[in-house]
Amino acid sequence: MSYRNEQSRRAFLSLCLKGGCSVAALTSLQLQAISGSLSSQPINDYKALVCIFLHGGSDSLNMLVPLTGEHRTYYEQSRQNLVVSDALALNTSTIYEGGVGLHPSMASLSSIFDAGTLGFVGGVGTLITPTTLSEYQNKTVPLPNHLFSHNDQQATWMHGQEKVSLNTGWGARMLERLNQHSSFTSNISLAGANPWQAGIETTPYALNKSGIMKINALTGYQPQVDHVKSIMDRLLSAKTTPLQDAYASRLANSVNNVQNMNTLLEQAPILTTQFSDNSLSEQLAAVAKSLSISGQTGNKRQIFFVSLGGFDTHDDQAVRQPALLSTLATALTEFNNALTELSLQNSVTTFTMSDFGRTLSSNGDGTDHGWASNQLIMGGAVNGQDLHGAMLSQQVGNSIDVGGGRLIPQYSNEQYFAPIAKWFGLNDTEISDIFPNLGNFDATILNLFK
Repeated sequence: MSYRNEQSRRAFLSLCLKGGCSVAALTSLQLQAISGSLSSQPINDYKALVCIFLHGGSDSLNMLVPLTGEHRTYYEQSRQNLVVSDALALNTSTIYEGGVGLHPSMASLSSIFDAGTLGFVGGVGTLITPTTLSEYQNKTVPLPNHLFSHNDQQATWMHGQEKVSLNTGWGARMLERLNQHSSFTSNISLAGANPWQAGIETTPYALNKSGIMKINALTGYQPQVDHVKSIMDRLLSAKTTPLQDAYASRLANSVNNVQNMNTLLEQAPILTTQFSDNSLSEQLAAVAKSLSISGQTGNKRQIFFVSLGGFDTHDDQAVRQPALLSTLATALTEFNNALTELSLQNSVTTFTMSDFGRTLSSNGDGTDHGWASNQLIMGGAVNGQDLHGAMLSQQVGNSIDVGGGRLIPQYSNEQYFAPIAKWFGLNDTEISDIFPNLGNFDATILNLFK
């Protein structure tokens, strides 16, 4: 083998190892987290979760706005130059004083909402225990670490709890508790590595937006499959050290997974649903394609992760936010159409997460890092056509404003996650284990599913 190819081979190995292979021994705590906790109940139906992460902290308080009366007056006073003047009235099952209006850039979602397969969750955010303004000010209750910090709050949403030594995401933990993590196709990301899908025994399989993956990590040439196979055969036959064997085995599995997934995707049906060329639509198109072969993969449970960035709207929000919300609504509408075409609408639930909400007050050109937010959830099993939770008063200086228009959540993100986990198939004990702060709240108050 030439020096160039030897160097390329080493680079290929390095890339594969950086992709998630770890041979470090599990701690006893990690082993305890798995042993004895796997569900012994057979699963006969199929369900999938699709998490859409809105990176940057979506100004979701401007996604849902009051329409009339005193609440509208407060909203206009707080939002100033960012006021949404032509919001679309939502006929919510729960009646809220002043009504609920949807940002006009999300008009395509109105029909899905009216059909009862789309709902919203209002006033939700990271909390450890119910918190009042006075408790926040006097620090008499535990508070989430590093509030208003992008990286930390993203991690808290995806871990489902404050970051601890056992760093796993609640999506992966659900798969492992249900013993549905053995297949690499059960845990798929269209947006790279992320904490939500990181488990002890599972890591996300990274799928390209185009669906078909290529093995092209070797530099200098595009290797054929048989060439890659010959490299791995040599690695696997070199019984030098347990570490080398583990790495070589992981490499072989990675290439086999790519080949197997490509074979299945090449056989996927061609959907008549058309997807737009924006990034989120392309990701959800790939999810839809993966869902179309769920019968061939044999999975009973799957989780998918996609993302849309750009929501850190400190400036130019009046232009940027409508474009972002339009992209989100368009992608969701197209995905809903694809699920209907595949007859999977009742088996797939799609939901959003984001770093945090944003401030009520305009900084002159945008908004700054806030706390409470609104999220959306879509699917045939969803208790739609409603705003669950709270329609927060958008009055600066109100009884839940910790300063600068940052509102204390009235519902914890764990309360939001709990009904999703229950729909996915976990029992109450398993849900409490996965979300350790849930016992501080009413775990059943958000009736998100039919």
